[in-house]
Amino acid sequence: MKKFQGQTSDADLRILRIFKTVVECGGFSAAEVDLNISRAAISIAMSDLEVRLGFKLCQRGRSGFSLTNEGSQVYEYTLQLLSSLEDFRTHINALHQHLKGELNIGITDNLVTLPYTRITHALAGLKDQGPQVKINIRMIPPTDVERGVLDGRLHVGIVPDLKILSGLEYHHLYEEESKLYCCDTHPLFSIEDKKLSKATLKDYDAVLPAYAQTPEIKAQHQPLTPAASATDREGIAFLILTGRYIGFLPDHVAERWVRDGRMRAILPTQCHYITQFSAITRKGARTNLVLETFLKELEKTK
Repeated sequence: MKKFQGQTSDADLRILRIFKTVVECGGFSAAEVDLNISRAAISIAMSDLEVRLGFKLCQRGRSGFSLTNEGSQVYEYTLQLLSSLEDFRTHINALHQHLKGELNIGITDNLVTLPYTRITHALAGLKDQGPQVKINIRMIPPTDVERGVLDGRLHVGIVPDLKILSGLEYHHLYEEESKLYCCDTHPLFSIEDKKLSKATLKDYDAVLPAYAQTPEIKAQHQPLTPAASATDREGIAFLILTGRYIGFLPDHVAERWVRDGRMRAILPTQCHYITQFSAITRKGARTNLVLETFLKELEKTK
């Protein structure tokens, strides 16, 4: 097989799509079902791609599947390439005013339980108008959502307004209230709030978020004793439910455990904060009928 000379053929696109699926499935075996081809065929395609590119893309063996540094970069470039191809198809379809193509959307974790289901209603409206539209959702941290929108891998993202980036457009969606929670096996659960103060909270281990926060939110965490961290709200909930930690959770996330008597808010009038959420798109991005329709559907949900 010839070395890659800068021109991409249909065969290259095919094996790049195979490579993308292998990476996202975490190995050859797991990719068999998604690709509907044998592991031997996947192995041949990957070997051909490595020969074409001139370097090794992944390590595979008893220790498992992992990307090389070059493989990680090729994966990112593959996402950008396939996204550009999809954008091209979407733009061509837009000339005929047919709502076809894909919507690639990145969403921060644990928003599905929000009482204001604007995203859900907008996605439903998009699907009603374009039954052939394929919706791809990636649940990833806010920084990855921002990066994906900026480099074109994502058409739109849903993130908290922790910082405003100049290359993005922000479409305000809603606000989320968070309070300090403990579970029913924690010592604080049975102590009345009138017997507590913020100063007493330092006597108890707390789980803190391991992701960016505004200065106002950081101030709410300041009185706590950091004893654990979590990269998302689900991880914080896991640790609170051990009965060994207190921590901040959005009310809509904690609601199911509060309803069942398994959690309660501590000093809710003092220990709380608001987080604003927005849909983000890239400034200066070319017109995309699928994205435009989704954003219009979001506007209808106000």
